[in-house]
Amino acid sequence: MSNLLPTQFFKCLSDETRLSLILLIHAEGELCVCEMTYALQEVQPKISRHLAQLRSCNLLQDRREGQWVYYALMPQLPRWALSILDEANVGASSLVVEARKRLSIMGGRPARQTEYC
Repeated sequence: MSNLLPTQFFKCLSDETRLSLILLIHAEGELCVCEMTYALQEVQPKISRHLAQLRSCNLLQDRREGQWVYYALMPQLPRWALSILDEANVGASSLVVEARKRLSIMGGRPARQTEYC
């Protein structure tokens, strides 16, 4: 179980881009940077910077598969944090809803060889 404090959790998610990223990843299971840049219509350096911040907060983990790096939620996130993300996705902002729609029609998405355990 994670030692994540609520203040740390909310501080990490206080930015709209980071919140959108984590909600999108939570909804999709795992995503690579190219999928997130396409879905959120943001430039790669901005997405990568925010992903690094989410990793430093211990909210995300990553794995490399060939040229791709995939991001998923840390499996050790406490139940209360997952519950908050679940509720936030139910009432997701139009930004996240639109991002998921864009992602569903994205061509050339990388094929995953393995999934997180």
